[in-house]
Amino acid sequence: MKSVPRILIVEDEAPIAELIAVNLRHNGFQPIWAIDAETAQRELDEVLPDVILLDWMLPGESGLTLARRWRASARTKAVPILMLTARGDEADRVAGLDAGADDYIVKPFSPRELLARIRAVLRRRVPEAAGGVVKMGDLQLDADTHRVSHGDKALKVGPTEFKLLHFLMRHPERVHSRGALLDKVWGDHVYIEERTVDVHVKRLRESLGDAGNMIETVRGAGYRFTQKPSA
Repeated sequence: MKSVPRILIVEDEAPIAELIAVNLRHNGFQPIWAIDAETAQRELDEVLPDVILLDWMLPGESGLTLARRWRASARTKAVPILMLTARGDEADRVAGLDAGADDYIVKPFSPRELLARIRAVLRRRVPEAAGGVVKMGDLQLDADTHRVSHGDKALKVGPTEFKLLHFLMRHPERVHSRGALLDKVWGDHVYIEERTVDVHVKRLRESLGDAGNMIETVRGAGYRFTQKPSA
């Protein structure tokens, strides 16, 4: 039987929490309400939720403090956090995301938008690829063992570069824009600039050594992974 996703609502305003809970129940989710940091931690210690809806302004510890703590904990670091707040300035958004939030929703928000964002982070928890080995020419990537090799030589590739290479090798001979790579590799919720992609592509090419020229820069368009690099 398919399990019902558990959503932990950390919100001290009862009317808002109840409105969220009603909409979640009507759409196939199981809401759990925590009125403050202490209650939220108790719920987390008992059963991990699938998503946390976290209010910024809470009595006692703030949502920002909780997000940092839960991201630093091995047990809770993978649980998606959606920050709920009336603070909509860019600096506040950046602070929330830097604290570890996966998304940032400014009050007042529509129930439909909230549900769409919850479904989006749940989709992103599922890896795009199930695993297995991808091979192009002498370059091989094993998603299950997290190893990359070129010929008989094992290559050391960082975690972000590994995900980037995995995506490119699974979608060869296509041009991928920087924006598309951010969505597919980092996730469309991530608040970073497109030039970040260039930095990781540069690192990936360096890690691949002789195979680095398999990643082509397509001027004005993005990047392409190919077995037939341009001269």
